[in-house]
Amino acid sequence: MDLAVASTALVLALPLMTVVALLIKLITGGPVLFVHRRIGFNGAPFDCYKFRTMAENADQVLKEYLACNPRAAEEWRETQKLKNDPRTTPLGQMLRKSSLDELPQLINILRGEMSCVGPRPIVASEMSRYGAVAYEYLKTRPGLTGLWQISGRNDIEYASRVALDAQYVRNWSIWADLIILAKTAYAVMRFDEAS
Repeated sequence: MDLAVASTALVLALPLMTVVALLIKLITGGPVLFVHRRIGFNGAPFDCYKFRTMAENADQVLKEYLACNPRAAEEWRETQKLKNDPRTTPLGQMLRKSSLDELPQLINILRGEMSCVGPRPIVASEMSRYGAVAYEYLKTRPGLTGLWQISGRNDIEYASRVALDAQYVRNWSIWADLIILAKTAYAVMRFDEAS
């Protein structure tokens, strides 16, 4: 199912992905893709692809911003996200709101590193936050979408995200995946549900 859905989606999305890539190159310059190491099936690391939504010097911008803003530093420690992220470009904000930034992950699915539906792809430093349920995350492939995507995404606390990932793995079924895929289409159309 992953291969059929991802290959069909990639063919249909290719013209849109081409336009997005050109806009990133023309408006912000620099690389079109952001490649980030994530933890996959059985703990194997893989390069997760996204359209670049941040400034080229994003790490330096984040470091300086957190040093000057204690509230933001606390938010970052708790959630690994910022509601008002200074690294994100105006074009990047639009791509995130529409979830178009995640379209390159279709390639990760075709490569067998991700699934259409699954837990959120996380970085190695987040594994410790999964505690006793880390093994559940590791026994499946991360997903392009999942329970976290259709449950409020950035409006839920980190512990709730972990619980949703564990719940997904424990209760997996093909029917649940089909329902999540259908609900994802609706969530993506509602920009307030996206990151």
